[in-house]
Amino acid sequence: MHVRAVAAATTVFMGAVLLLPTSAAHAAPDTDGPLVVAHRGASAYAPENTLAAVDKADEMGFSWVENDVQRTKDGRLVIVHDASLARTTDVEELYPDRAPWNVADFTAAEIARLDAGSWFGSDYAGARVPTLEQYMRRVSRNHQKLVLEIKNPRLYPGIEQQTLKVLGNEGWLSPSRLRKLVIQSFSADTVRRIHELRPAVKTGFLGTPDIADLPEYATFSDQINSSYTTISESYVATIHALDGPHGKPLEILAWTVNDADNAREVAGYGVDGIITNKPDVVSEATRS
Repeated sequence: MHVRAVAAATTVFMGAVLLLPTSAAHAAPDTDGPLVVAHRGASAYAPENTLAAVDKADEMGFSWVENDVQRTKDGRLVIVHDASLARTTDVEELYPDRAPWNVADFTAAEIARLDAGSWFGSDYAGARVPTLEQYMRRVSRNHQKLVLEIKNPRLYPGIEQQTLKVLGNEGWLSPSRLRKLVIQSFSADTVRRIHELRPAVKTGFLGTPDIADLPEYATFSDQINSSYTTISESYVATIHALDGPHGKPLEILAWTVNDADNAREVAGYGVDGIITNKPDVVSEATRS
């Protein structure tokens, strides 16, 4: 890894954005401006982290989706954001005596009974919490690409290796699929572990490290994915001036941007991508 002139890094970065792979059928939203990633699927328009949200992003023409992975009591990986099931399912109604309704306290079969769509709207009543296997098969069917977040890894020892095993079983660690996958986490130890276990996998650290610490992060993380409220044009330029673990310029995705003004502002910083609940709004705002 080495530090290069910021201007040179910016030139490489601009070329990289233009070459980001897109599906021919969904080229329009993804080809101009920063990469747009549908946060938990198109979660402003369908219940987050469900297959319906993945399909909605596909219908809207967006190739990249983001999700969250946690583990059940009996060791299955499921797609859900919160440590508790209470916000996005009917778990309190179905299991009233099991507060605080944490994912880790329920078996996969129990979670499979939950309604993960009615909270969002009656059109989605009966949507389920998918397993990681079910989710990957839907993403594959739609020819989409994935930013996968390992959520709360401190609660689930060994989840890094388990996640990689499922991805491998589903064919997502083959050379042709690796360009369609990023694994990220708020835990630097988890990101580092993924890189150690499968060096070919592209990784992302969620957060905004101090500039002095960025060279260390760049040894195991290909992306620094930061809250849009914590970054500046100079911070983005500093990231692009570093090479990541695969010898390519370090990247940055900004989250979670849901309005046109902030989308245009962070696009002006030169971010590589924007993670959003409203991919259509962000795409329209940044396409030029």
